[in-house]
Amino acid sequence: MASKKACLIINPRAGENVAKINDILAVLSAAGWKTELALKEYGGHAMTLATRAADDDYDMIIAYGGDGTLNQVVNGIMNGKGQHSIFGVLPGGTANVWASESGVPPDPIRAALSLVDSEVRKVDIGHVEIEGLTFLDATTGEQNGQQDKKSKKASKKANRKVQAPSDAKHHFLLMAGLGIDAAVMGSVSKPLKYHIGPLAVGVAAAQKLPEQHPFPVEVRSKGTDGEESVLWKGEALQVVVGNTRKYGDLVEMTPDAYIDDGLLDVCVITAGNPISTMQQVTSLLLRRRPDNTTAEYFRGAHLHISVPASIDLQLDGSTGKLKDYLSKSDRKALEQAQDATRVMVNYRFDAMPRALRAAIPRSYDNTLFKKDEQKDEGQTVAQNLEAGQADQHMEEHAEEHNNKHGEEVHGELLDKINALLDHGRKVTIVGMSPNKVKKHTYHIIAGTTVKQATGEVRPCAVLVDENATVLDHDGRRVTPDAFHELKEGDTIAVDGSKSKRGVIHPEHVVI
Repeated sequence: MASKKACLIINPRAGENVAKINDILAVLSAAGWKTELALKEYGGHAMTLATRAADDDYDMIIAYGGDGTLNQVVNGIMNGKGQHSIFGVLPGGTANVWASESGVPPDPIRAALSLVDSEVRKVDIGHVEIEGLTFLDATTGEQNGQQDKKSKKASKKANRKVQAPSDAKHHFLLMAGLGIDAAVMGSVSKPLKYHIGPLAVGVAAAQKLPEQHPFPVEVRSKGTDGEESVLWKGEALQVVVGNTRKYGDLVEMTPDAYIDDGLLDVCVITAGNPISTMQQVTSLLLRRRPDNTTAEYFRGAHLHISVPASIDLQLDGSTGKLKDYLSKSDRKALEQAQDATRVMVNYRFDAMPRALRAAIPRSYDNTLFKKDEQKDEGQTVAQNLEAGQADQHMEEHAEEHNNKHGEEVHGELLDKINALLDHGRKVTIVGMSPNKVKKHTYHIIAGTTVKQATGEVRPCAVLVDENATVLDHDGRRVTPDAFHELKEGDTIAVDGSKSKRGVIHPEHVVI
């Protein structure tokens, strides 16, 4: 990807994600990116930072954290003046589902390498809002807060339209959930999650699962003619509205979803007897997807789902509190109802087609994409041709060098190589990435160096371009294929200057 003005929004996670910042910045800087840092300080702060970055016309806004941090960044960009900024991710959370689904390496340094060599793809975004509340026990004839027998018999439903506050999170990239998952995620201890990772979710599940019970659900869709039709109505344990496929990075709850088809996929886990429940659990554990006998599937661009107010909502793994989607007067009306199970919340879910631009690694297999993007593919072909020409140029120079200097390499050049091996800067490789966009750049190598005076290990990124002479230990100039043989832990020797961000521009590289 070409040079970018980037904003890196960091969820510090008790300091865990701060430790590798210099390594990441070295890689981004080597790609020519100008990166500003923004540290999340409190809940919801990442959304504010992302909105500010989008309004300031940053080319790329990078979420360094988990799916919750990414969700806030997505909401922040969507809340900005225009959805022009590209979003990227560096995994630094508990599950990192989007990173897994889109082919981003789990290690943040390798993820940075894939980010600078990514391509831009337009993706759908899910949108949720509350259209209204239905009070099942609304009555007429009330006087002084008391109901007589006659008024109880005259009870009827009452619908109330609601107005959501402007700071509510309405967008999701992965999925929305109603039911067990939201109840569990809402009770996960953050300190425990930072300490033991996904096991903290298991602890919360053990606490909350015994409290869960089937609840009434109604799923409706609106056609192109504006008419609503009921798709399903009954008792359920869980409802998932998927924009992607994976759920918790383990189970494919919506296995046929695509992120560019303009549709949302719904999976309803229906309530059943103990045998059917055990079948569903077994299917989730072994097949990694729901059992069709106790699951219902639907798809649509505009869906309406009604559940009791006692049922929690989660977006991309983060619980959204019902009160956050209600005005002060709406919250007061809900509190007066006393029994939340007798108030139905009417949610509306909409697919927003190709609403945002995402940075997708070039190595991704496009599983989530249904449509071919001719423009992007054309750009990729052109960029690959340019990279291929650069590689051919390097190979020709290598052949010319080796033919011309076959007898001379044992002289001055070997002295240079030996000096580099003995006294040059040694770089231990962490990872590498070919940069096929930046003209005449062959590889960006992320690694570490050791300061000889103190023994301190420092991160760096080596930018190997057309100005670098790459040699083997015998003094022969090597072709680009030699880089593919390098692996993590190997050492190269380099000379050349090093920037404050840790970028080394070598004149010579010995591998």
